[in-house]
Amino acid sequence: MFRTPGFRFATYYGAFYLTLGAFLPYFPKWLEGRDLSAEWIGWIVAAGLAGRTLVSPLGARWADNARRNRDPILLFALAATLVFALHFPVSSPWILLVLSFLSGAVLFGQIPVIDAFALRQARDGLFVFGPVRAIGSVMFIISNFAAGALIDWRGSETILVCIVAGSVAISAAAARLPAGERAPHPPAQEADITALRRLLAGPFGLALAASALIQGGHGFYYAFSAVAWSAQGYADLTIGALWASGVAVEIVFLWVSGRGWLGRLSPAALLIIGGAGSILRWGLTALAPPLWGLFALQCLHALSFAATYLGFLRYAAQSVPDRFAATGQAINSALAGGVVMAIASAVSGYFFARLGTTGFAIMILPAAAGLVAALLLSRNSALPRADKID
Repeated sequence: MFRTPGFRFATYYGAFYLTLGAFLPYFPKWLEGRDLSAEWIGWIVAAGLAGRTLVSPLGARWADNARRNRDPILLFALAATLVFALHFPVSSPWILLVLSFLSGAVLFGQIPVIDAFALRQARDGLFVFGPVRAIGSVMFIISNFAAGALIDWRGSETILVCIVAGSVAISAAAARLPAGERAPHPPAQEADITALRRLLAGPFGLALAASALIQGGHGFYYAFSAVAWSAQGYADLTIGALWASGVAVEIVFLWVSGRGWLGRLSPAALLIIGGAGSILRWGLTALAPPLWGLFALQCLHALSFAATYLGFLRYAAQSVPDRFAATGQAINSALAGGVVMAIASAVSGYFFARLGTTGFAIMILPAAAGLVAALLLSRNSALPRADKID
């Protein structure tokens, strides 16, 4: 069992999301512990998003041309370990700004490359993707609680120790991934940039827009849900439980996504479900329901996030040629987790200051636009096959 591709990918996803569960919510706490102002913390976090947006697609394009799928992932992981270790002696905000840009590039740059590699292996029948990816979500929850407890016990400096240790674990897991040897790409009939432009102008562009807009609708949730719910009088432990419940239903959805009728849903259908679930989730959350209602609405994370995520992955696996597999995932990551999320977060700040919890409703707009793109995708029956675009 320990040598199977499924186990090796599950180990990697577990190590990666264990690290991410400490980094995402608590890295700003580490910055605060280094006596940085709120303004500097905002700029440093934004630099990480910029690194993800600008560098990730370039790294993925390099990965698409690598002889072995494992090599770029391992190099990204080793680079992340080095960059995070360089944080230890630093308190200068200018240096931290640069390090944050680099860490955002090499940490988040792994996501599209590993997803493309895992989907390729799953498509070849070596394992089922959903349960393997769900291991990452399980470890994310564990890390959320464990890192929070460590901060209470030993202070914010422990976060960087967790992140560096996690990066070492990611590197070790990456070294154990299958090599992923692949034959050279057949000679292309047109230049890469022309083929990629044609791909983006087709149905893939609709899938990309649907994914980025629906995922971008989480901007208010990620930036202000904790603040909004705290203002409603809920304790930090309760807010943590609300977040954990959302990830828990995501795990269940991913675990069963390859079975029964869920396994037969088309990528467009999953994106439509994700868009509709998002509209319902943000619209009702804006009404500031009681706690039991919030827990019920958190179940919609299975749709707004997991169904959207899986829908785009399935579309890319079925319809994007192998020579653009990681690049396609990276463009989605850069848009959904970078550009659209950054814009949504900035807009959310404006509306939260004026509307409070009601500001959740503004996220209906990107979710609705994403739903329209998904509906247009479902109407386009002439989806480009991977072997038809070269």
